[in-house]
Amino acid sequence: MGNVVNRVFDSSGPEGKVRGTPQQIIDKYNQLARDSQLSGDRVATENFQQHAEHYLRLLSVAQKEQEVRREEQERHNRERQAERDRERAHRQEREANGGDLADAPQPDFAQPDVPDVDNGLVETPESQSEAPPPKPKRQRKPKKTAEDAAPVVESGEEPPEAAE
Repeated sequence: MGNVVNRVFDSSGPEGKVRGTPQQIIDKYNQLARDSQLSGDRVATENFQQHAEHYLRLLSVAQKEQEVRREEQERHNRERQAERDRERAHRQEREANGGDLADAPQPDFAQPDVPDVDNGLVETPESQSEAPPPKPKRQRKPKKTAEDAAPVVESGEEPPEAAE
């Protein structure tokens, strides 16, 4: 319903519309009740008093709700301040102990165990934990020379003649 205390109402009373905040309407109906009492109209007096009582109850409930919210907010603020004070005292205690971080809780940066899965990523030198040993080099055969290309003739045989 919003903030009833400051809300503007239109009250349709026996004398026509009365407009204002609940407190203004209460004051107006009480004034009308006094005026009708002075003129001797007991029925109108009672009617105005009932209208004033309605807005008085409405205002009373709204003020109680505001008080409960205010107390709850104050309690919450006290709790937050107490937490800040505890943190400040703890921080000062750590600093007084030489800033020893061994007592302070350390964040856990451990990586979860992930099974080796071929995920299509390319291996990079940085991702390899150990470089594989280099492969041994093969010995090359010496190049053949013109003498090596000539057919080998065993002793007692004649070398074949070249084709013309």
